[in-house]
Amino acid sequence: MSTYKNLTTLVARLRDDVNNPTKQVSLVLIFAYNRTGKTRLSMEFKDAGRRRNKKNPAGTPDTLYFNAFTEDLFVWENDLEGDSVRRLQLNEKSSFFNAMTELALDETIAQYLSRYADFDFDFTYKEVEQGEDKLFKPDFVSFRKGDQTNIKVSRGEQNIFIWCVFMAICERMLDGHESYQGKKYLYIDDPISSLDDNNAISVACDLAKLLRRAATRKNGDGAPAPIKVIFSSHHALFFNVMCNEVGRKIDDSPSVEHRRYFLHRPSGDGPYTLQATEDTPFFHHVATLAELQRAADPNKGKLYTFHFNALRSVMEKTASFFGHPSMAFCLKALDNVEDRALFNRAMNLLSHGAYAIHEPTEMGEDNKALFRRILHEFITRFEFALPGIVPAQLTAPAPAPAPREAPVQ
Repeated sequence: MSTYKNLTTLVARLRDDVNNPTKQVSLVLIFAYNRTGKTRLSMEFKDAGRRRNKKNPAGTPDTLYFNAFTEDLFVWENDLEGDSVRRLQLNEKSSFFNAMTELALDETIAQYLSRYADFDFDFTYKEVEQGEDKLFKPDFVSFRKGDQTNIKVSRGEQNIFIWCVFMAICERMLDGHESYQGKKYLYIDDPISSLDDNNAISVACDLAKLLRRAATRKNGDGAPAPIKVIFSSHHALFFNVMCNEVGRKIDDSPSVEHRRYFLHRPSGDGPYTLQATEDTPFFHHVATLAELQRAADPNKGKLYTFHFNALRSVMEKTASFFGHPSMAFCLKALDNVEDRALFNRAMNLLSHGAYAIHEPTEMGEDNKALFRRILHEFITRFEFALPGIVPAQLTAPAPAPAPREAPVQ
C-alpha cells in the first residue's frame, strides 16, 4: 500500500503505471467509495496532460475523459411556459462537441442505446462562432418514443444516453479519427449513475469490450498503439464485472494486462492510500455492507425487505472465508446467547421471501429496529472497516421484538 500527499503525486503514479517501460500496462481499474475524490482525480489527470513541459511544449490535451463534468454538458430545457417542447440542451462552448458533425455519430449512438433503452433521439445543429472559426455544433437533442415526440426521459435514461454519446466518440477515437490524434489516454469515472443493476452489467460488458480494443489497438503499420485507460468506480457490482471481463481470455485473445487498486482517504481529507488488490469479492462484500449501513441510517436511509437477503449473503460469504459452511458461524460469534437465538430466527425467517428489488416493500418499524441491531452487532464483532461511512445509530437501546414474517410476494 502506498500513500500520496495530494492528487498531483497520485496522478504521477497512475501515469507511471501505464507508461512504465519495463512492466507496462494498458489499463488501471480503481475502486473507491463516494467522497474519496474520484472526480477530482480524473480532472487532475486531465489537467496534467495539458500542462506545458518538455514532452508537451504546446500544452496539447492528451486525455479524453468522462466524469460528472461530462454529464453537466447536457442540461434540460423543460419549456415551463408552453409545457410542450422538452429537450436536452448541449453546451456549445465545450470542445467536447467540436467534431460531432464530422464524426457522424448518430448510427453508433443508436446502436448502443438500443441495448439499454427503448426511445429514439434527434440532434439539431447550429452554426457557432469559435474564435475566428465557424463550426456546426449540436444545439440540442430531443427524444421520442413511438408516436410521442418531445418526451421527457428519466434521469437514468438521460445518463445512459449521454454515456452512449461518449461510447460512440470513443469508437471514433480508436478508429484513429483525425480529431483525436493527440489523445493518448481515456479516463472514465463512474459512468453508471442512476442505472439499475441489469443495465449496469450490460454497460460494464460493453465497456470492457471497448477497453480490450483500446488495449490491443494497432496503428496503420500494424505496430502496437494502445490507448491507455484509467477507470474508477464506487459501484461494487460494476467494478466486479469489469474486472472479470477484462481479466478473462476470450477465444484466442489473451486477458488484458491491467492493475486493480483500492483508493482510500482514511480521514476524509489529507493523504490518499492506493492499495493493489486482486480480491474483487472483497470490494463487493465491503461495499454491500456500506450500502446496508447507509440504508439503516434512521435519519437518511430507508430499509426494504430485500435488505435482509443482502445481509444474509454477506454473512454467508464471511462464514465461508473463515472456513465454515453457514452463516450460523457469524451468529455464534456474538456474546449474548439470547441475541444469537433471536438473530438466527430473524435471518432465517426474513431472508427467504420472494422480494422484488424493482418493486421494493419497506420494512415495518419492528423489523427495521431488529435489522439495525443485527447489522450493528455483525459489523462490530467482525471489525469491518467501512471507510467514509458513519455507523447507523440504533433507534432505541431496548431489545427489538421478535421478527414478524413478511407476506410472500
